[in-house]
Amino acid sequence: MDDHVSWGVFWATLSLVNAGLAQAKGRSGLVWWLWSLLFGPLATLFVVVRPRVDD
Repeated sequence: MDDHVSWGVFWATLSLVNAGLAQAKGRSGLVWWLWSLLFGPLATLFVVVRPRVDD
């Protein structure tokens, strides 16, 4: 049971970090937070690799 809780906390924390990274790059934090809940570390890779949005 503790393993499931640990993974859940990790996944939730990662999704919040991804949302912050996305916002820092000019993208929607909410959209990336939702993507991160579904795809986790894969979404992190996409947030980091995609270029910054220029206004």
